[in-house]
Amino acid sequence: MNPLNSPLEVGMRTLMLLAAAFPQPLDVAQLVYLDHLMLHSSDVDGPPSLHPTLPAGPGELAMKRSLIEQGLIVLLRAELADVEATAEGLVYRASEEGPGFVDILAAPYAGALKERASWVIAVQAMPDQDVRAQTQAITRRWADDFTSRLPTPESESAS
Repeated sequence: MNPLNSPLEVGMRTLMLLAAAFPQPLDVAQLVYLDHLMLHSSDVDGPPSLHPTLPAGPGELAMKRSLIEQGLIVLLRAELADVEATAEGLVYRASEEGPGFVDILAAPYAGALKERASWVIAVQAMPDQDVRAQTQAITRRWADDFTSRLPTPESESAS
């Protein structure tokens, strides 16, 4: 089993977000965006990022939804999160035990995740934050960066 981005690791990151938002529920789209911001906070002028920016950034965001869904299954089975069907779709929240579980995690990385989760939930609560628009802005920035690195006809003829 790969320990990086395993359902258990992503589930713990997701629990950090759900616990920071408790009792507010979050949907999967919000969790995808917030997990990205929690790990790459300096991309949006936040605290130092916990993970480095990689050239495969767009692929990371695309894979994140599936990983978060797998992590949510772990949390639901462990009864650390609850799911609720609403008119807008499924939403998730930390169970009553979720925040307490997060509080007993003592590793330095867990502490950094807790700090970033609290920061990102506060940012997300700002009235001008639209999760889907922000996710599109991240993807657009990656696409622009990728396009700017492609050779142009002028640069190919100069060589």
